[in-house]
Amino acid sequence: MSADERRAAAQAAAHAAPLLAVRDLVASYGPTRVLHGIHFEMARGSVTALLGANGAGKTTTLRALCSMTVRTSGEIRLDGERIDGRATEDVARLGVAHVPDGRGTFLGLTTEENLRLGAWIRRDRHAVAADLDRVYGYFPRLRERRKQQAGTLSGGEQQMLAVARALMSRPRLLLLDEPSFGLAPRVVREIFAIMRRINEDEDVSILLVEQNASMALELADHAYLLETGRIVLAGRADDLRRDDTVRRAYLGN
Repeated sequence: MSADERRAAAQAAAHAAPLLAVRDLVASYGPTRVLHGIHFEMARGSVTALLGANGAGKTTTLRALCSMTVRTSGEIRLDGERIDGRATEDVARLGVAHVPDGRGTFLGLTTEENLRLGAWIRRDRHAVAADLDRVYGYFPRLRERRKQQAGTLSGGEQQMLAVARALMSRPRLLLLDEPSFGLAPRVVREIFAIMRRINEDEDVSILLVEQNASMALELADHAYLLETGRIVLAGRADDLRRDDTVRRAYLGN
């Protein structure tokens, strides 16, 4: 095998390896165990949905991945490197951005100040201005409101700001927790269309926790169904959309 062939084979193998691999993940809040040894993987450049009822462990899964307010055991690998047990800021520096439920924007700061805070882990400060233009391209409404206090934005605009702020860190993996919560259907469709563009244009992998199972499965390539802290169903999003159990319990048909 020539040197060029070896390089091509190595690149193909690296691309085939999962971006995120979770094994035997247990998560607890004090004595209360929420996740009971779950396993799942995410391919590079994919959109993966985590579905389930309230209390199933979806939000806890995202918090466990970025070491937030939850005690864990098990193994979490990002690009083959173990990240379980690392500090939250170290996980962020490795390319994991978390958009929590409730959006987590700084309401007293302007839109642009919030976005610049999203780049706090970066050292390439000269590129931040260019990235502001880049995220404003996805969210032109935020450009219009860049000097406006975040607390005066609409719910949809605050959700856009939360996603845009996460993008300012240039993540490899974006963790989104209930981005449709409390928003009008028109705004939800707009935000999901932007997330599709981000996934395709930026090659950002997205792990999506979402109560709106229909929208999530439309966006996702792959999906997992959580029930009481255990994964009970996994497969291609199209296959889960046709599954009778999923259709009756989560799609309303």
